[in-house]
Amino acid sequence: MAGRPFDLLNDSLGKEVLVILKMGRQVRGVLLAFDVHMNLVVDDAELTEQDGTVKKLGRILVRGDTVVIVAPSQ
Repeated sequence: MAGRPFDLLNDSLGKEVLVILKMGRQVRGVLLAFDVHMNLVVDDAELTEQDGTVKKLGRILVRGDTVVIVAPSQ
C-alpha cells in the first residue's frame, strides 16, 4: 500500500470512493481523475445532503477546497 496522499488517490482511480465535503455533504462515485489541488472528477456520483437526501448527479467535478476526506467506498 502506498503512503503518500497522491499515491493513495492513484490507487483509487477507477474505483468507488466516498468524498466527505465541508458542510456535512458526501459524494459517492467512481474516481476518474484528480489534480494537485485535489480537484476530483467523479463519475456516477451521488450527493448525500446532511438531512439524508440523496441526489444522482452523474459525472461531476468536485473542487479541492471543499474536500475534507477521500476514502475507499464500502
